[in-house]
Amino acid sequence: MMTQEEYMDAKALRAAGWSIKQIARHLGHHPQTVSNWLKNGGPPEKRELKTEEFLIDERWRRRVAQLIERNAELPGTSVMRVICAEGYEGSYPTLARYLRSVRGPTRGVVRLTMPIETGPAEEFQFDWSDCNRFARRWGWDHELHCFGCVLCWSRIKFWWFATSIETPYTFEGLVSFFEHIGGVPAVGRTDRMGQLGKSRGPLFVLHPAAKAFARHYDLAFKVCDAGDAARKGKIERPFRDLKSCFLAEMDLDPPADVCELNRRAQSWLDRFFHPVAHGTTKVAPAERFAIERELLAALPPVRFDTARREPRRVGRTPVVEWDTVCYSAPPELAGKVIEVRQPVTERVLELRFLGRVVAVHKVVAPGSSPQWLPEHKAAAEAIVLGRKRLRAIDDEAPELPVGVGSEIFLGAGDYDVEVPDLAVMGAIGPHPDTTLAVDIASQRHTDDGCGCTGSGR
Repeated sequence: MMTQEEYMDAKALRAAGWSIKQIARHLGHHPQTVSNWLKNGGPPEKRELKTEEFLIDERWRRRVAQLIERNAELPGTSVMRVICAEGYEGSYPTLARYLRSVRGPTRGVVRLTMPIETGPAEEFQFDWSDCNRFARRWGWDHELHCFGCVLCWSRIKFWWFATSIETPYTFEGLVSFFEHIGGVPAVGRTDRMGQLGKSRGPLFVLHPAAKAFARHYDLAFKVCDAGDAARKGKIERPFRDLKSCFLAEMDLDPPADVCELNRRAQSWLDRFFHPVAHGTTKVAPAERFAIERELLAALPPVRFDTARREPRRVGRTPVVEWDTVCYSAPPELAGKVIEVRQPVTERVLELRFLGRVVAVHKVVAPGSSPQWLPEHKAAAEAIVLGRKRLRAIDDEAPELPVGVGSEIFLGAGDYDVEVPDLAVMGAIGPHPDTTLAVDIASQRHTDDGCGCTGSGR
């Protein structure tokens, strides 16, 4: 549109003898536009829209102000998704211009980077991200972390939220990612996370559990050099999208628990990320993944056991301690070493002995009172109360020379009687009359001619 200054220049050039085409070429406008303005004596007045014709009218201004007030860094794409769901019919450029006029540009410092290309099914990157500030906003009383994975060629992303970043949760996140994509890439790249190994100078030594995991899925773990986190930039960049877009949108309608958050995360990725052309590859990740899926290695027939497993010895009181809570075990295992197993995705505790599950408990909060299964408590009480009953009999009958379960203590004048030698004495069968048995024995001694008439032999 020609400005008032351009009109004055066109008028002066026309008075100097320039043609309409020359003036139009000089000012960068169409010749017809220059001709019309010269005939009409100036440019048309600026058009003024009525308030009801604004795409960003007072209603949407108030709504956008509410969203920005809750999160000043909320991206324009997230604002667009929210107000479109509420009935906004304008375009994104219109909204972006309005947001820029309200809060200014939001782009930070641009750093120089170089993309690292990998082939299909060749590499994936993974890492943990701290999301505790969102959990505190939502009123959750536990930690919140996000385990992220991305296929480097197709850019397929995977987010899995958990309450811990310990080794079992890391393995569960990896296994869930492999099951989600239906295969296993060749190399997994991450930083020097302590869940997988330990740094020894420039080297990084994997823990035995990490080596067993790599053998089970036939993959290789590659770690970045110290201070070279940019090498795994394909997973670091999506974490910014995670917090500035997805979790910022979850702030508007917080999830009830971690399971609901995981369901929302996968739905959000499948709807707003995977079908959209990637900024670097210019191809939607879903389209590329259709090719990459066929090149992934097959999943093993048996799933890797990601549960937390530790040995415990059952005490004299038949319980084992787990996270400061005592859980009962079968009384017959007192003194035995058993295996305690807690699955990552379930709130149960399994007690195993010689490969057999002997008890299953529900996991309670640390610091809770001892947890007894009814059958364990009944069996233990039967054993203990039985022993107390025997001691009670001894206490109630002290006048008996030999109490039940007591020991005999001999004094100075007492002596032990040897067991008779039946081979020498001869076999004496049982007889109801003891006197008759003694007479028979005496008669046998007399018949032998030894002159003994009593039983003092």
